[in-house]
Amino acid sequence: MAGFVLGLYWWLFVRRRLDLPVIVLAGIVLGTLFRSLTAFLQRLLDPDTFAVVQNLAFASFTAVDADLLAPTALVVVPALASLVPVRRSLDVMTLGEVPAVGLGVEHRRVTMHVVVVVALLVAASTALVGPVTFFGLLVANVAYGLVGHRHRHSVPAAILLGVITLVGGQLVLTRLLGFGTELPIVIEFVGGAVFILFVLTGRAR
Repeated sequence: MAGFVLGLYWWLFVRRRLDLPVIVLAGIVLGTLFRSLTAFLQRLLDPDTFAVVQNLAFASFTAVDADLLAPTALVVVPALASLVPVRRSLDVMTLGEVPAVGLGVEHRRVTMHVVVVVALLVAASTALVGPVTFFGLLVANVAYGLVGHRHRHSVPAAILLGVITLVGGQLVLTRLLGFGTELPIVIEFVGGAVFILFVLTGRAR
């Protein structure tokens, strides 16, 4: 997953230097392609195996595989620790590529580093609970809006917001709605709406 993300980043951002609308369109096209390939492969399976695959295709915060906690911890902890040496560079990079380079930050190297870490964290969370679209975008931008863009504040705020969203959302679904819907569906709906709003207002980061 990290290799695929790096290749995609290099093609879209470094070689082609495409703007945000084109990148969003590329993401939609690739997402549709992978979903179509997945649907095609699922039709080749027997009904029992298909039911298992379909169940794994949706995120579930109540059915975490405990056997995966230790392996994912071995991925998450070193990945987060690797960000400590570059934590001050992240604030400088919010100024843009040219100002960051002018201030002595190796913009491309730090960016590739962060992209790999994000890919590893997404892979770990997907292995534990399944795929959840837009959750990171939603939490990160809400944290930026609450505490600003200093990463010493925004990263802990984003973690806290993520925990509150997952625990609070699960509590609301359990106590108030009686599991009338799945939490990942709500998160993807709200996150998709927020993403569209950010793209239309030019605030997507």
